[in-house]
Amino acid sequence: MHPETRAPHPAPQVGVVVIGYDDAAHVADAVRSALAQGPAVGEVVAVDDCSTDGSAELLDRLAAGEPRLRVVRRDANSGGCGSPRNTGIDAVTMPYVMFLDSDDLLPPGAVDALLAAAAEARADVTAGLCVRRELPSGREQPWEAPLYAEPAVLARPAQHPRLVHDTLCVNKLYRTAFLDTHGIRFPEGRFLYEDIVFTARVLAAAPRMALIPDRVYVWHVRRSAERLSLSLDRGCVDNWKARTRACELAYDILLSSGQKELARAARTKFLDHEVRMYVRELGLRDAEYQRAWWAHTREYLTRYDAADWELNPGGPGRLLGRIVLESPEPRDLPRLKELAARPARLLPPYARTSDGTPVWSADLPQVSLAPLLTRRTGLLPVAVDAELRPRARGSRLCLRLHELYGRVAEAGPREVEVEWRSRNGGGTARRATAALTPSGPDGWSAELPVDLAGLGEGTWDLRVTVRFADGASRRATAHALAGAGRLRRQAVPSARYGVLLVQPYATHSGALALRVATGVRGVTKVARGRLRRLLH
Repeated sequence: MHPETRAPHPAPQVGVVVIGYDDAAHVADAVRSALAQGPAVGEVVAVDDCSTDGSAELLDRLAAGEPRLRVVRRDANSGGCGSPRNTGIDAVTMPYVMFLDSDDLLPPGAVDALLAAAAEARADVTAGLCVRRELPSGREQPWEAPLYAEPAVLARPAQHPRLVHDTLCVNKLYRTAFLDTHGIRFPEGRFLYEDIVFTARVLAAAPRMALIPDRVYVWHVRRSAERLSLSLDRGCVDNWKARTRACELAYDILLSSGQKELARAARTKFLDHEVRMYVRELGLRDAEYQRAWWAHTREYLTRYDAADWELNPGGPGRLLGRIVLESPEPRDLPRLKELAARPARLLPPYARTSDGTPVWSADLPQVSLAPLLTRRTGLLPVAVDAELRPRARGSRLCLRLHELYGRVAEAGPREVEVEWRSRNGGGTARRATAALTPSGPDGWSAELPVDLAGLGEGTWDLRVTVRFADGASRRATAHALAGAGRLRRQAVPSARYGVLLVQPYATHSGALALRVATGVRGVTKVARGRLRRLLH
């Protein structure tokens, strides 16, 4: 029997590296969550990156009463996350190591689950499910959930190219000797998106891997923080340049190591993840940023060869990349934002060439939509327009489904189910279904009642499922119709609350969402919040 599989609860084997800089408000919780994992954690190495807010002293006080905690202070701030993590790897004495950021948490049982799977599979790297928790709402979103739907053991990463999409380093347990033998470390200094490069180095070394469905990491997303995390601070084009640099380096690492399939998958991932994410936000930036982003992205995409474009030919990211590559200047940003949404929405106009080929637009005929339209019905980028009409005597949601070069009519749209999903952490949903009826030659419509008082206080996202006669269904979000006062805040009388303050709005991706404040207290809270923002 292999020594690592003799006991279900072996001696201390894991070192957790916690990195932090000026995060005294959260670092103690992170460290405690690592120590609370139990005896499997033999040491917690807290690396302070030259903080000035008392973080190091706080860690010293914790270490005075906890023999498993060691504090390592760096002499100078690195400006990034890679250098302190490397310091932690070098300091760890345990057979396994994992990483934890100062503002995140390890959920109970995470280390035991990872360690048990590593021992059973004799894995160099064991990965589990990370959840993104939005604060202060507490809403959670799993990260790359399909990868962790069920346990799996991979003799080498190339067996599952989708692994290149999980570029996080923190939801994984690494055999320390594996990292040392292959000289795997993070980029040093102020290198943004160091996880992307580190993960590529790990995959390039072809480790034996185990995947488990257990929650092993809680990633806190604090969008209202005074100092945004590096991954959220995307308002400067230098952030995009840093991201493309990291993605290019990851591609080179994989390709030079002989992992050609993973390298190609990484290029597809860049289109499907990075490009879509930043395109959704382009409309929020000024013209100078848009031009700089567009020019840099075009230059980067010229390095793609024919084989890079062949993977996932019907994917929205590939179409976005083609449009950028073929256009000297930024164009069609509102429509591109809809295509970049998840799920993708392809809005009119629906142009064709003289021979009937579906194309992006009449003045860009070289960008064909044919690959996008070959997808099965459940993956088509159907477009549903939505308008909420708040009324004292029965609010209504009006929907319109667009035809899509004959594909929607071919599938036979029958009904639409709508779901209002709470963002307030409770996951509460309200559902309703209505028949779709033809509304002219190029669309179908439906109208449903909305019980605003039943929804109650909070923010609600609209999800739509279109069902077809051929048995297929398509889950989508709905494009928020703007103009003519459609997205304005309204006060609506309510028998239950006295008054409701209703605000339909478009999300960053253009989808319809809804804010509801109930009663005089709720309305007053909204008014005070708006006044504070105006004064600020």
